[in-house]
Amino acid sequence: MTIKRILLCGAAVAGIFAGTAQAQTSAPESILPPSSEKVEQPIPGSNRDAPATAAPKRAQNVDEAFGDMRVQSGEIVQEIPSLEGEWSLEQVEALLAYIPGVAAEGLNPGDYRADELSAMLTRMGPGADVNRLASETFVWLVEDLRDGRTPMESRRQWFVVDPDADRMPTWKLLEDALTSGDIGGTLDSLNPVHPDYAELRDALATETDPEAIKLIRANMDRWRWLPQELGKQYLVTNVPEFMLRLTVNGKIIKSYRTVVGKPGRTATPQLAEMVEAVIYNPTWTVPQSIVKGEGLGAKVLNNPGWAQSAGYKATKGSNGWVTVVQQPGPQNALGLMKLDMPNEHAIFLHDTPSRHLFAQDNRALSHGCIRVQGARELAMTMSLLGNASSKEDFPSIIQEVSEITGGGEYTRYAMEKQWPVYITYFTMATDVDGEMKAFKDIYDRDAPVLAALDASRQSDRARETSEEAVEIIDDMQIS
Repeated sequence: MTIKRILLCGAAVAGIFAGTAQAQTSAPESILPPSSEKVEQPIPGSNRDAPATAAPKRAQNVDEAFGDMRVQSGEIVQEIPSLEGEWSLEQVEALLAYIPGVAAEGLNPGDYRADELSAMLTRMGPGADVNRLASETFVWLVEDLRDGRTPMESRRQWFVVDPDADRMPTWKLLEDALTSGDIGGTLDSLNPVHPDYAELRDALATETDPEAIKLIRANMDRWRWLPQELGKQYLVTNVPEFMLRLTVNGKIIKSYRTVVGKPGRTATPQLAEMVEAVIYNPTWTVPQSIVKGEGLGAKVLNNPGWAQSAGYKATKGSNGWVTVVQQPGPQNALGLMKLDMPNEHAIFLHDTPSRHLFAQDNRALSHGCIRVQGARELAMTMSLLGNASSKEDFPSIIQEVSEITGGGEYTRYAMEKQWPVYITYFTMATDVDGEMKAFKDIYDRDAPVLAALDASRQSDRARETSEEAVEIIDDMQIS
């Protein structure tokens, strides 16, 4: 690409902020925070790195449980707060009144033993037994509203750390609810705040088809698997929709068509990571499954003319091991850019030389990574929003990136302000045009979620998946 062409790309990006037909904001000032303002973002990542959470331990009473420290065997250890509190008659009644309403949130009121609690309250009145059952019911509601009703084993290829349980610990919610007396308000505060969740809730309220109701409930629960707040600015892609959104302050600034992983081993997993940099003119280290398994190494070594035209360079070690790297250029499997978002699955967003694939309706065609139409524009946008403090910084960044791209050499362009990117999987959702729509379940991930919602509620659920990471590295087939 020439410098002139990338400057035109930069102009197109500037048009996003100036109010083009696809943009929904009017000026860079509405996107860029003041230079003195620190933008707080969730810090997503693979939940295989999340610390294990100890099972709650019961204290004998609330006063003992909420002590900060105690001595055990000569060592100071931190007290684990209790998950049981003292409930007044009015508070138990408020809890009982709240339970039927969870149906509007896609949950089953029958999971929360309202009849048992009501009968116990009538028979015995407030006391130890009611305290125990009311507290446990409240805890179950917290877990399901905050973390999701679906257990981990039913969340296929889901590798997202949900920080909500650490940010809003169950014991603190119980304590706050009983101190304030606002049982319903405390529980309502746990619902996802993204407007797409509210759209699903509205759809549930008017839907009459049983199968559609199940699908809506499943996708409402998927929102609970994510952080309650995604941040002020982020990228989010819905894999079955084959679309990527750049979102700032609740508005879609731009949307892009995507190509995602083919069903099977190369299905794109669900992740939440941080974009740390833009890689311009990337190289592609060809995996050994292609170098050796498909004979590319021998082909490159034995056909230097073809290898040079395709951009491949091979190195053969003394032990016979062949390494093949595709050099930057228009034929590179990653195109002219990729977003650097380190993760153990080796998944990232990138350009592609096979741009004709974006015209297809079914775009589950890659080896796992996400190919983005308009990736060069996205790269420039990320470079601008990741480093500019105001619109005055735009020209110098555009010029710098233009020279990098025109130079054709591998360059990692770091982002001072890193962006979260969420790779999600919603089969019922609001599309980029704002319409509620069902999307094809291309990876057959709905069935286990639907089954889990129909089954009895599972207590003591794990917070992290037991699935092993699948490293997706074969993003281009060699012919």
